[in-house]
Amino acid sequence: MEPDEEYPVAGLTAPVEILVDGHGVPHLYARTRTDLFRAQGFDAARERLFQLDLWRRRGLGRLSEVYGERFVARDRAARLFLYRGDMRAEWAAYGADAEDVATAFTEGINAFVRLCERRPDLLPAEFRELGHRPALWEPRDIAVIRSHGLTGNAEQKVARALTLRDYGPAVEDLRRVREPAREVRVPDGLDLSLIPDDVLDVYRLATTPVDLTLSLTGDAPDAPRPRTRPEGSNNWVIGPGRTATGRPLLANDPHRAITLPSLRRLVHLSAPGLDAAGAGEPALPGLSIGHNGHLAFGLTIFSIDQEDLYVYETAPDDPGSYRYDGRWEPMRVVREQVRVAGGDPVEIELRFTRHGPVIREDPARRTAFAVRAAWLEPGTAPYLGSLRLLQARTADAFTEALDHWGAPGENMVYAAPDGTIGWRPAGAVPVRPGWDGLLPVPGDGRYEWAGLRPAHPAAALRNPPQGWFASANEMNLPDGFPHEQCTIGYDWDHRFRYDRIAEVLDGDSDSDSYSDGYSARAMTVEDCVRLQGDTVNVAARRVLASLEDYEPPPPLAAAAALLRSWDCDESTGSAAAALYQVWSRRHLRPALLRHALSGLLPPGAVDGALARLLADEELGADVRTDIGLLDPARHDRAALDRLLTTSLDSALRETRKLLGEDMNRWRWGALHHAAPAHPLAGRLRRPWTRLDRRERPGSGDTVLSTGYDAGFTQDAGASFRIVVDVGDWDRSRAMNAPGQSGRPDSPHWDDLYEDWARDRAFPLHYSRAAVEAHTRTRIVLVPAPAA
Repeated sequence: MEPDEEYPVAGLTAPVEILVDGHGVPHLYARTRTDLFRAQGFDAARERLFQLDLWRRRGLGRLSEVYGERFVARDRAARLFLYRGDMRAEWAAYGADAEDVATAFTEGINAFVRLCERRPDLLPAEFRELGHRPALWEPRDIAVIRSHGLTGNAEQKVARALTLRDYGPAVEDLRRVREPAREVRVPDGLDLSLIPDDVLDVYRLATTPVDLTLSLTGDAPDAPRPRTRPEGSNNWVIGPGRTATGRPLLANDPHRAITLPSLRRLVHLSAPGLDAAGAGEPALPGLSIGHNGHLAFGLTIFSIDQEDLYVYETAPDDPGSYRYDGRWEPMRVVREQVRVAGGDPVEIELRFTRHGPVIREDPARRTAFAVRAAWLEPGTAPYLGSLRLLQARTADAFTEALDHWGAPGENMVYAAPDGTIGWRPAGAVPVRPGWDGLLPVPGDGRYEWAGLRPAHPAAALRNPPQGWFASANEMNLPDGFPHEQCTIGYDWDHRFRYDRIAEVLDGDSDSDSYSDGYSARAMTVEDCVRLQGDTVNVAARRVLASLEDYEPPPPLAAAAALLRSWDCDESTGSAAAALYQVWSRRHLRPALLRHALSGLLPPGAVDGALARLLADEELGADVRTDIGLLDPARHDRAALDRLLTTSLDSALRETRKLLGEDMNRWRWGALHHAAPAHPLAGRLRRPWTRLDRRERPGSGDTVLSTGYDAGFTQDAGASFRIVVDVGDWDRSRAMNAPGQSGRPDSPHWDDLYEDWARDRAFPLHYSRAAVEAHTRTRIVLVPAPAA
């Protein structure tokens, strides 16, 4: 059959077929693994070149080359957090052929970049609009860029330190729940007053997405984002005894920023010795979630504490030296040049201590601050460890490969056609002898890591007796886990998403939504897709329990009745969900915190402390605190009733202002919506840079995690979802929104957006027969003739 498209690719040893199905998923068939990864790089660039180029420029600190002087500070920050260690050790950590894979992949990207030079019609619209060209890649680029991993431990430590500094430990207890419970003790030698509020500005510039709109349209320099919002996920595996077919099921829906184009890309990679389908980040070879025909695998963040902030005393006559082990030790200085579009190159200076990059210096107070990160060690490039996982053909081989996984920390679930299911945490755990890592520490030698080790073997399960396992970023270390001997971390997400998954998989629910179609003893692929879209808010049940003995005044009777009669399903048509979200987030939480702070602080300090705690919602609003503050044991009945009345009254007034006077016409979806925007939306103002608004159910506390910003716009959640029927692979289902392509002129730019907004999924074809039957575009890559 004649191909629809044909492209010459230098370095190929034989033709490679790319069969694109009706949902935009490419199925790549090559005769060698090297050709396969070269073709993957070419195809990723063919569909996502602007996204890839921006990822590389941001990660390497080379934005100023094309976007101008406003990005010099961000470029400097990014370069501070590049991997600068031994590349031989780095490549070896990912497997014997990792460097060859990276070389082939980046050569494939470069082949398409060079093709665009000869055929400008292939260049994506963004480059034509902005007037610059994509850069060529080197294999090491995908290994040395580290700032795209999900960590953020430094954010929590600094937030904790600043709260202790200004308001004390009781207020810190309101800010964030620690699991397991642990008293916060200031490390010996740490002076909290020396930590400035802006200590993480450089860290944030290095680790947060770049905002091209603000920086390209304004006169101000690129500014750091105020916080790094945590991003979670759900996954579960179900054993054959609890499925309708007798085959295991695996489901995964990572929660990340809602972007245009999407963060991940589905792909099917087939060559002798490898036949894998699933999704990964388009800038990396292979895939990190999916299956390889022998095992299915998925991941969620496992909250390993992989970062520390070190505080140094610097020498009186030399701010470039710091006290360590009783002597002054010089910082290592690296001088580089940042090329600037339309201007002269800028000389920058990068400083490093023995622990890591220096992110803040204060010569007047003789202090400096540096970050130590496990993800700057060899073998910890985020998600590149997936290359080892693709080779695993048995459960034992898979868990052995996880011993080499570096970052970020992940809950890895897996399932095999023989019925085996399991969970294994993965990631490099810093060993902190005698200290817990809850706060920044002095960098004088007293607080060192004694190396890195894999997650403790006590934290693993295979074929659990209940017949299933799930994770949702909750603290899931087993009872009796040796926290003192192997500290994993203390900053975990709440468990309410997990609780909802568990009640469905265990069949332990009395809610109407549970009885409507789920069968815990005979789960199907369709059930798992539906559970990924479940919008029952288990946390809301706990919050609304506070209304059981509440006697509202007459003006609030209807609002209280609406909430009391609600089934806690945050559907788009729910009036109660709209009122609950406005009340709980915008009125009840501030009222509860103000009341608690009033008993802890002088009157003049309450407003500042409240602003601090509410601002910290950027790090994730912690509904566990709200539930704790609603405990009747903390209040007399009259005081609790006053809090409920005041907050419900103001919430009712705001909801009427937002949705109208008629409560019967309120709808959560009229407020809560998705509207993905391209990074250049504010600059280019082209129709394709913003998608139309679509109503969204759920919230950040539901299995269908749809966290939102101040305008109720969904800014985080699962744009990619997958359910794998383990053993009958063609019955698997997936979603990747708004579309598979990153080209605005492609039919797959936003063709999945409507189905995603309705929480649907499509078949993820795997067998050659199924792929051929659903192919819509046939592309052939052929070896380029010798130059």
